[in-house]
Order: sequence, then C-alpha cells, then structure tokens
Amino acid sequence: METTSFLIAGVLLLLPLAVLLRNAARQRRGLPPGPPAVPLFGNLLWLRNSAADVEPLLLGLFKQYGPIVTLRIGSRLSIFVADRHLAHQALIGAGVALADRPQAATSSLLGVTDNIITRANYGPVWRLLRRNLVSETLHPSRVKLFAPARAWVRRVLMEKLRDEETPNVMEAFQYSMFCLLVLMCFGERLDEPAVRAIETAERAWLLYISRKLTVFFFLPSITKHLFRDRLRVAHGLRMRQRDLFVPLIQARREYKKGNGQATETTFQHSYVDTLLDVTLPEEGNRPLTDDEIVALCSEFLNAGTDTTSTGLQWIMAELVKNPAVQDKLYDEIKATCGDQDEEVSEDKIEAVKMPYLKAVILEGLRKHPPGHFVLPHKAAQDMQVGGYLIPKGTTVNFMVAEMGRDEGTWDKAMEFVPERFLEDDNKLATVDMYGTKGIKMMPFGVGRRICAGLSIAMLHLEYFVANMVKEFEWKEVAGKEVDFTEKREFTTVMANPLRPRLVPRN
Repeated sequence: METTSFLIAGVLLLLPLAVLLRNAARQRRGLPPGPPAVPLFGNLLWLRNSAADVEPLLLGLFKQYGPIVTLRIGSRLSIFVADRHLAHQALIGAGVALADRPQAATSSLLGVTDNIITRANYGPVWRLLRRNLVSETLHPSRVKLFAPARAWVRRVLMEKLRDEETPNVMEAFQYSMFCLLVLMCFGERLDEPAVRAIETAERAWLLYISRKLTVFFFLPSITKHLFRDRLRVAHGLRMRQRDLFVPLIQARREYKKGNGQATETTFQHSYVDTLLDVTLPEEGNRPLTDDEIVALCSEFLNAGTDTTSTGLQWIMAELVKNPAVQDKLYDEIKATCGDQDEEVSEDKIEAVKMPYLKAVILEGLRKHPPGHFVLPHKAAQDMQVGGYLIPKGTTVNFMVAEMGRDEGTWDKAMEFVPERFLEDDNKLATVDMYGTKGIKMMPFGVGRRICAGLSIAMLHLEYFVANMVKEFEWKEVAGKEVDFTEKREFTTVMANPLRPRLVPRN
C-alpha cells in the first residue's frame, strides 16, 4: 500500500513536468537547435553554468549544434549566431526587422530609463538621440574642436607610462581615456581626483550589473525578493553616478545661459550642451530630465573608454610580442613625422593615410575585438534566418570574435598579420567595416544599430598607438611575458594585464 502511494505521488509530480517539456518541445519546432530547456527556468545547463560567463559554453554548443544556437535564459528566448553569412542575412538583409533592443532584465526593477541610444527601440526617440550624437558631437567638424584635448591627454598618458619601469599600461589607458571622454562629455578639464571618482563610479556600476544582476534573468518576480540586497547595491551605485554628474550638468546649463564662469579649462562645446537642447516631440516637446541626461552621459563615457582602452592594450600587446611589426610601424611613423616633431599629429594621420598604422589597428580589432558580442538585437516580427524561425520578441546575439577568427575566412586567423589588410603596393586594402556587401569582421556591429562612434574610435586608436610607438620602444619583460588569455569584464580584457618595458626612443 505504501509503495503504491509513493508511485501515485511520483506520477502526480512528474505529470506537470512532462506537460511542460512537451509544450517546450512544441515551441522549439522550427527554431535553431539547442540544449534541453524547461519553461520559466530555461536550459537545464544553467544548473551548473553561469549566464554571466556564457561565451565558453557557446563555443562548445556551436561545435555540437552548428553556427546558430537557441538558448533559453530564464523566460527569454535567445539565439546566438556565429556565422558571418547568417549575420549578414539577419542584420543587413532583414534590416529594420532586427533593429529593436530587448529590455534589460533590470531596467524595470531599477527604474532605469531606456531613453538612451544603446537601449532604445528602433523608432523616433532612438533616431533623435542618435542623430543628435552623430551630428552635434561626432561630426568631423565637432571632433576637430577636441584636438587640443587629445593632445593634452596624449601628454597625460606619456607621463603615466613613464612613472614605472614596467607600468600597468591598462590602468594608464583607462585613466587617460576617461580624461578625454569626461572632457568631451561635460566640457570641462577636470583634475585627477574628479576624473578618478567618475572612473570608479562607472566601472563599479558596469562590473556589478554584468556580474551580479544576471540572476534576475530567472523568475524576476521571485528573484527580486530573494536578491533584494543586490538591487539595493545597484540603486546605490546608480545614485553615486547621479551625485557626480548632476552638478556638472547644472554647471554646463548655467554656462550655456551665460551665467557660468568660463576658465582656461572650459571648452566651448560638450555633449551635455547638445542634450540640454534636445526635446522629445513624441512627448509634447519636453526636454530631457536630469536622470535621462545622466544615463546618456554614462552611456557616452562607457562606450568610449573601456572599449578604446581595451583595444589599445591588445594592440600594444601584439606589438610587444611581434617586434618586427613594431619596427615596421615605427619606420612608417619616422618617415611621416621625422625626429623633430613632438607628436604624430591627427592631420598627418588623416592626410598621409599611414596605411601600415591603419592595418595594425584593423588587425588588432579583428583578432581582439573589445566586445566579443554586439549588443543584443530583438526581432520585431517573426522572421527566418538560415531556414530557422526567429519568433517575434526573440533576443538575437552575434559572435563578433568568432567571425573575426574564422579560419575559413582568414588565413592563419590566430596570427597577428597586419599585411593581410594591405595590397601588393602597400596601399590599404578596401575594408567594408559597415558590412553592406558582406561581413568578414564586425567589431563595431553592422546594420542600423552599428556603433555611432566607429570613426572617432578609429581616430583615437590610430592617434594613441602611433604616438606611443613614436615615444617608446615596447619590449617584453622576462617573468612578465605577454599572455593572451582572455577575461570577460564589460569588455574582453587580458586576464594578466600587459606589463612591458618601455625604452624611450629619444
């Protein structure tokens, strides 16, 4: 009798699970392949793997299932694409159908606005904010206004690099890029403590949301209670940003009105200036709130600091490891500038074209893209990619690093060979960074949501790499050899930061 009761109880417990699994199987028909999943929770593999470190897991799944894989992360259906042809079909061929963004799991829990360029859905608000950034701050005429700022930051960077015999160059890159982006954002050249405070606040926020808040992908109605302390910490980090940014925004508001005091450290233009002029027609032409401006400033700083400093570290690590490439680049710099020039000026980089410098930057971005994924897209309607169904509302992710390292596309893909971007006459080969005709690498994404800062990012990488190679010979140090092991933070950084020996050229 007792055995019968246990059997009946077991059947009653298993029946709902069987129904859930059957329904899940029905929902998966036509989707790309992937591991077993149950509704609400998602794939069973999350029982032993973290959603915060999904890339190594995906590399194994691609080998098992092919170049397009379905995962369920909590209640969210996510599809990951590692094939460049499928990426082109989805991002260029499908166009606007894949231009939306999924809502971040924590946006509603934290009350964070989605009125920023990277998170807004494809529509009038996104177009207004992106057009404002591109035409008012990233337009070449505006970028030129900040040439004195870049020259100042170059001097700051060189001083930081001279401080130690084997400096932690990543720390120097991050601080220098924050100096530059803070100035471009707020129109004021701040002192080191102020810049450090902003840098600390931004990095703390980014690392916390990427490491600690992924738990809210799973059953948020329950986890928001179980992990409320994490939400409390996140709220505190967001308020810290607000406390730092709002006084700077208010100072710029007064400056624009004519009430602010201009000093020799004040620039006539800033990103905040443009945001203070933005109004939202869809909402009665209201101006942006301070909270929205804070979020847009945070986006601006993060987009231009971590990505650029990460790119610089990987490129310089390759030059340390490949001294022949470094020597060839130095020869081009010396031929362009001579020995007397204090710097490799932006004008010479643009006018002379310096093909080998550009090839070094492109090869660095191909082999070591700072972001191994583009920001996720969301299907605005049911669509087909590679013969598979992508249902409306599905999150779609693209594997940037996998495409840039594809042995079927790139000969000796894991070697650092800038010459692959040069023609036989040493002129720069045509590189379609926008992916219009096809995708071979996409470090800035492609399609309608391509990174708005592509041009200025390339300028910053070329300018600072050229000047660092002009100033120093970068050498490997015994016991601190270059280690290309990767570590996922907000970007994909070197697990063991680069510590070279820098020998002054002059």
